Amino acid sequence: MQLSEQEIIRRDKLQALRDLNINPYPADLFPVKHTSKQVKENFSEGQKVVLAGRLMSVRDQGKAAFAELQDSEGRIQMYLNRDVICPDEDKMMYNQVFKKLTDLGDFIGIEGETFLTKVGAQCIRVDKFTFLSKTIRPLPLPKTDEDGNIHDAFVDPELRYRMRYVDLVVNPNVKEVFVKRNKLFTAMRNFFNNAGYMEVETPILQAIPGGAAARPFITHHNSLDIPLYMRIANELYLKRLIVGGFDGVYEFSKNFRNEGMDRTHNPEFTAMEIYVAYKDYNWMMEFTENLLEHCATEVNGSTETTFGEHKINFKAPYARVTMTDSIKHFTGFDISGKTEAELFEAARGMGIDVDNTMGKGKLIDEIFGAKCEGNYIQPTFITDYPKEMSPLCKEHRDNPELTERFELMVCGKEIANAYSELNDPIDQRARFENQMKLAEKGDDEANGIIDEDFLRALEYGMPPTSGLGIGMDRLIMFLTNNPSIQEVLFFPQMRPEKKAIQVELSDEEKTIILLLNKNENTFDLAQLKLAAGLSGKKWDASMKNLSRHNLVKVTLTGDTKTVEFIG
Repeated sequence: MQLSEQEIIRRDKLQALRDLNINPYPADLFPVKHTSKQVKENFSEGQKVVLAGRLMSVRDQGKAAFAELQDSEGRIQMYLNRDVICPDEDKMMYNQVFKKLTDLGDFIGIEGETFLTKVGAQCIRVDKFTFLSKTIRPLPLPKTDEDGNIHDAFVDPELRYRMRYVDLVVNPNVKEVFVKRNKLFTAMRNFFNNAGYMEVETPILQAIPGGAAARPFITHHNSLDIPLYMRIANELYLKRLIVGGFDGVYEFSKNFRNEGMDRTHNPEFTAMEIYVAYKDYNWMMEFTENLLEHCATEVNGSTETTFGEHKINFKAPYARVTMTDSIKHFTGFDISGKTEAELFEAARGMGIDVDNTMGKGKLIDEIFGAKCEGNYIQPTFITDYPKEMSPLCKEHRDNPELTERFELMVCGKEIANAYSELNDPIDQRARFENQMKLAEKGDDEANGIIDEDFLRALEYGMPPTSGLGIGMDRLIMFLTNNPSIQEVLFFPQMRPEKKAIQVELSDEEKTIILLLNKNENTFDLAQLKLAAGLSGKKWDASMKNLSRHNLVKVTLTGDTKTVEFIG
């Protein structure tokens, strides 16, 4: 492993601490009694305090220094005076340990007394500091110049998501997103618990990937010697609990879908599903808008939030539009009573990419997705979906072609899905069998396995029930104005990290790379050779070594050779 100069220096300091009989990673409990937020919010001069955290800045003034300590709740200023910390003749703890062997990012504990500086700033006069943990890799700390401009900010998304632990330290605003995420879950739990519903847990490893139309992850159970599927939804298990006699159950579940990744989809995501007996989708619409009004207020202190260029208001009630009316309004096409062939031709005539594996439900879904859903900015319930789109949903009481289902749209995205749940076991079997036909036709999202145990449960009787599912990751995106799901997940799924290959470059090779970098990483070969000013022998040797290590690539276009830096 090749270390940077800073890493080598920090390891030397690590050893120097040990040489002074100071353990850089002590096992002892440090008696933290306060946080930076508590001290600042309840500030009074002369208060004795004990805090711990990272050293984040130092302004050295010789025999004294002002510094900043960052803990889990923010930063606070400290004042360290050599003669206060070291009242005796031995000044080692200040002169050596603090000034020379402590780096930005190191964890320290402090004991001291609060006071106001000459300019009225809150500060802690440190009486004693304790070394708690040495960092041997420097933090990428942003710097602010005299004009307030920020330099060297840690903003590269690839690095931020991969090293979230660094992101949280150096970008304080990121932590606030996850504090709000926690508030959302707490608010929703309290809303359900106050309504008398019970939180439960259901299996993540399932014998049948049921409850949604999605491609599952597959694994293998060695002891039972059977394939198992990572949960794509928890719906069918929660309904079993309604059969068993619970009037209301809910779960925050980790679901897994082996599908595409983009700014709004991660293969591992969190969903909330709730099922309430003796209710229908009309009741659930009112319940949902009251729930989201409550959650928005708890998270942001207001029902209003900003998402991109839009001002969103989660204040109930929300508009209601049927799917049929929505498609008719935005396309002029009425899907009522249309055959699969007619829907196929209509979708193709609208310029929508369709294929022969799509059944009626998928075709309608494609039309709505392409032409309608992006138009709904404020929270809007899209209701009464065609039966082919909803195999687990009860037939509409007034129209046998439709189901009693709604989806809640916000800024053109679905954040909630709800049904009057299908509890007729014979109808449910027929719907499952139709899904099997779609799977055999080539629809890889259709479930090709019938869950016989779930059907058996329905045969024992399930009361009229309404269920609701909410994508928690997507909801917190809207509540924190984050257009990317990666911003609201602590550790989003990433491609494997490319291992850095350490290559020792000669001065000649470094000259070539520098010229390429200055010219936006590409250069005409003849011009690059001239600019490098190398002899033919050194040029050939340098280019050969750079090519061998896949740092540069030479491309021939017509009669012109171009060199590209690809390292």
